[in-house]
Amino acid sequence: MRVFLSPQQVDHQIRQAIQFCWMALPDEKRSVEEVEKQIRRIVDRALRDLRDDAASFAVGGE
Repeated sequence: MRVFLSPQQVDHQIRQAIQFCWMALPDEKRSVEEVEKQIRRIVDRALRDLRDDAASFAVGGE
């Protein structure tokens, strides 16, 4: 699994997510600023959920 999730693979997947976000936005909202805003919103939510899950399931020594 480590080979598959190398830093290069993670970088590639993040760039794909950014590109998908760009394509998914309506034309009138399609800007670098809006993509950044939406990507940060999604990542912040995912990290918050990760912390909540770790606390709920006592994962990672929390």
